[in-house]
Amino acid sequence: MPLTRRAMVFAAGEGRRMLPLTATTPKPLLPLGNSHLIGENLKRLAAAGIDEVIINTAYLGEQIQAALGDGADWGVRIIYSPEAFPLETGGALWQALPLLGEEPFVLINADVFCDYPIINLCRHSLASGALGHLILVPNPEQHSQGDFALGEHGILATSGTERFTFSGISLLHPNLIRAFPAARQVFPLREAFIWAMEQGLITGELFDGLWLDVGTPARLAHAQVLWAELCGDKILP
Repeated sequence: MPLTRRAMVFAAGEGRRMLPLTATTPKPLLPLGNSHLIGENLKRLAAAGIDEVIINTAYLGEQIQAALGDGADWGVRIIYSPEAFPLETGGALWQALPLLGEEPFVLINADVFCDYPIINLCRHSLASGALGHLILVPNPEQHSQGDFALGEHGILATSGTERFTFSGISLLHPNLIRAFPAARQVFPLREAFIWAMEQGLITGELFDGLWLDVGTPARLAHAQVLWAELCGDKILP
């Protein structure tokens, strides 16, 4: 039985790199296979045992709520965290804290397309005092410098001999935001990650499977080809 049954999906970005596709459609609703980007991730979360999903919305958020409803069609219960203006990733979690409860939750970007087995995160137990576990991937062409280094016992650091890219998928404890001294209405989650890493409180693992940051029209076209070739009507594990 999965230990974690709650997730949050980041879906508030404007998707400027996706223009003109996002001029009238929010990026999470851009088509992928027989669904859309966020729909595919909701299917995967439900398949992993997640039954409650918090979704933050801002740009064209009303379209996302109209498309997803209460989540019943996706096998989950959706709770929305609407933002009057984009709060960035850290601010989004800061606002959503009352919805996230007291236990670790899965966090995923709406525009990630991958086959990482989310059930592994649901069953992952954070070490005593740890505030998060991040999934890293080999650096893609558009982010060759990477984000974090993977050290001994899986402890993450901001510098090291080799850095990998944060996939946008993680298991976080709400205390990461509650305890972060610089938490505020608008701030990037990376700040909290770095603060926790300096104390050795963030772990990670390297995933070398299918992963794509669907951030541009070209990458969306690539994701659609991969979906057709690898997924069809199946749900990724």
